[in-house]
Amino acid sequence: MLKINLEDLKLEDRKNLFGVKDENLKILEKLYDCKIHARDDLEINALDKKKEAYFKDHLKLLMELVDKEELSAQKIYETYHSLKEADLDENFTSLKEVIYYNAQNKAIRPKTYNQAKLVKTIKQNDISLVLGPAGTGKTYLAVVLAISMLKSDLVKRVVLTRPAVEAGESLGFLPGDLKEKVDPYLMPLYDALYEMLGLEKTNNLIEKGVIEIIPLAYMRGRTLHDAFIILDEAQNTTITQMRMFLTRLGANAKMVITGDPSQIDLALKNGQSGLIHAAKILKDIEGIGIVYMQNEDIVRHHLVTLITKRYEEDLKK
Repeated sequence: MLKINLEDLKLEDRKNLFGVKDENLKILEKLYDCKIHARDDLEINALDKKKEAYFKDHLKLLMELVDKEELSAQKIYETYHSLKEADLDENFTSLKEVIYYNAQNKAIRPKTYNQAKLVKTIKQNDISLVLGPAGTGKTYLAVVLAISMLKSDLVKRVVLTRPAVEAGESLGFLPGDLKEKVDPYLMPLYDALYEMLGLEKTNNLIEKGVIEIIPLAYMRGRTLHDAFIILDEAQNTTITQMRMFLTRLGANAKMVITGDPSQIDLALKNGQSGLIHAAKILKDIEGIGIVYMQNEDIVRHHLVTLITKRYEEDLKK
């Protein structure tokens, strides 16, 4: 039997750790195939010896987080997968590291191992490619880091772009001016900015040109210095478009390219996405980092991870 001392935890933190009606403890029991009894200490019975070290590390992390945020079922699952991955990485970035405080003064932290790896990769490289399923925080974290660098005066502006045509539809046939035509495609970028800065400050920075949100086609011919540049939905680029974008990199600039290879919407002439092609041919260049997100990194509802897996399994049949 394993005993964990809880005497240093305040009553409110202990309630947070256990969850409503001990729901968090029940999840831990399921994950580690054991029985947990909550008294003055935690008593853990029938715990496999091989899992004991993981359990201790997992519980230690949760006990460090209880006074910082609410421990939901999602958080239990996220930290479980992350610590198993982190065990293989000596340079693991802690899930406790705060990247930025948003407009509501809420701390933004990596939620999974690969999210922590994504943050570290972007910080260490001038160009980063991030590939993986929807919901893994690829674009969101890139925007968070961009705003963090802007606020710290490490860059002078932020440029956000994505392919404006996602299903063979021409912008010329859509109503309105350029902004009205492309804004629906760029809403995920606006949403992330609003959360980081608030509506008024975001719009003010856009008006001043400090933050620029444009379709990919309007990147041609430019060289961007002192900028943090994000290309979202890059799976829908051609090889030619990707080459054009990558060569926009100027002095003291950082690029992040994100996309989901499973959601290619364009009928590409050569059958290959510019994102997939770039990840293949640029993988061994110093200064370029590549991160592959997994289903386990999906940070929406934990059922989304299971749904994604089932669809992938069905497609393989």
